[in-house]
This record gives sequence, structure tokens and C-alpha cells, in this order.
Amino acid sequence: MQAPFRSTAARLALAAAATLAATTAFAAFPEKPVHLVVPFAPGGGTDLIARTLGAGMSRELGQQVIIDNKPGAGTIIGTDLVARSTPDGYTIVMASFAHAVNPSLVPKLPYAHDKAFTPITLIGRGPNVLVVRADSPHKSVADIVAAGKANPGKLTFASQGNGTSAHLAGEMFMNLAKVQMVHVPYRGAGPAITDLLGGQVDMIFGTAAAVSTMVDSGKLRALGVTTAQTSAAFEGVPTIGATVPGFAVESWYGLYAPAGTPAEAIQKLNAAAKKAAHNPEFSKKVEHEGVSVIASDPAELDRYVKAEEARWKKIVKENNIKSE
Repeated sequence: MQAPFRSTAARLALAAAATLAATTAFAAFPEKPVHLVVPFAPGGGTDLIARTLGAGMSRELGQQVIIDNKPGAGTIIGTDLVARSTPDGYTIVMASFAHAVNPSLVPKLPYAHDKAFTPITLIGRGPNVLVVRADSPHKSVADIVAAGKANPGKLTFASQGNGTSAHLAGEMFMNLAKVQMVHVPYRGAGPAITDLLGGQVDMIFGTAAAVSTMVDSGKLRALGVTTAQTSAAFEGVPTIGATVPGFAVESWYGLYAPAGTPAEAIQKLNAAAKKAAHNPEFSKKVEHEGVSVIASDPAELDRYVKAEEARWKKIVKENNIKSE
């Protein structure tokens, strides 16, 4: 009569031991380097923010945060790599604008965008900036509109990839301003800006983090910010919406882990990212470049991105925007 009892007791003891082992394992998290995937080439705004944040997170976690650049397919290659990774907290992704827009642009993503990820934190939000070379004949947003109407299809605008904020800002600009330009996608903002400086393309609606240094140095001229309000980081630069009514685009940066990542790992990653983002070294750098630090709880990132997905689904449909 005691055998069933002993069997039940043994199972309970094993379950308790397993729970204790799992708790102990994640109490020690991280025990090895964390890989932060950036789905763009090195040198762009997202890469800059990831590297600066990663350095701070390394100090907080006591383990190195390694930046892995995995560009291509409008961020889908790097994002899919993380979606398929082991959900243990050691592989995370720096998501941005494209993460919320790709579901509306790409007919069949390789991952279930609404089920494949666990939110960690919304790092910050900021404007994009329409910039041209310093020697460009275009001195204002109105000049771009006039040139686009006078020479349909002649002007070119670069982006860090299909579905990114620079791409969608250009598409929205063409639709609202009633002009025709040619989109030239790259595998990151770094190579796109290199070609802009070299004269291969005419302009980019670049993220503030990607173009601010070149604007400060005088190599690029800022014509307008993409947000509904002006930015303190770009004093004297008007909104594009002042010339093209209804125009408004915002960039953002957030961290995700694969779905199923243990809550303990998410909590530690969130705490480390918050401390790193509020470090004066990080906040001063990104705020100078127009990015407002948020460093949220996971739930806020989830709410924000779902709202962005719904907003851009409507915009993509109404403006007949294609992923090319």
C-alpha cells in the first residue's frame, strides 16, 4: 500500500529538484556572452545604438555583449536568426521600425511575427531626417518637391533596406507630395550614406542616429525632420509635414528575445538595458542625435509595437506601398 505513496513522493521530489536546478541556473544568468543581433550592416544608426548600449549592458551583466551584424532582406535575415535561436536569453535582437512594418509589406515572413518573440525593452524613439550632400542644389523640402515634379523618376533616395523607416518615409513622401523618385535600398545606413556622400544617390530620409554626425560636420545638409514636431537635436530644421501636409514618420529601437525565453533571463536583460540606457554616456550620446531615451518595461514595448503595426498596416494599404 505504500508503493504508490513512495512513487508520488519520488515524483514530487524530482520535480522540486528540477525546479530548484532551473531557478539556480537562471539565478546565475548570464554565465557566458550574450549575442545582440543587429539586422543591418555596421556603421548605421541602429548599429551605433546597439554598440553603445551593449557596452553598458556588458558592465551590468558581468558578461560581454557581442554585436553580431546580420544584414539583409529589410532586417528579416537577422530577425529570423533570433526567432530560430534557443530561447535561453543568450541571443537577442535590436529591433527597429521595420519590425513593425514588415508584417504589412512582406506576404510571408519566415517567422510568426506575433508569436516568435518576447519583448525586453523599448530603448528609445526619434525622428528621421531628410538630408542631402552639402553641395546639393536642393536647399529645402520645397526644392525636392519642385525637382521631383519637374523631373519625374530622376531623383534617387537611399535607405538602409526595404521596409525600413528611410524607405517608408520616402514612399510616404512620394505619395503625399505627388512626386516620383527612385528608391535605392542598401544593407544598412552606413553603405547608404557612403554612396550619398559619393554622389551615387541624391538623398536619404536617414535615422537621426545615422546622419547627425555628418550633419554636425557639415558634410550633409538637413532639410527636414520626419516627426510631427521639430527636434531639439536639429535646431532650425523644419518638419517635412510643414511642406507636405500629413507627413509623419518616427524611428524606434527595442530589444527582443526569442519566444519562450525564461522570465528570469528577460528580467535581468531588462534591468541591464535600463541601467545602460540611463547611463549618462549613453543618454547624452543618443539625445544629442535626436533619440529620446525611454528604457521601458517589456509590456510597453509590446503595446507600442502593436500600435505601430496597426498604424502602418493602414498607411501601407492606403498609400499602396510595396516592399519591392
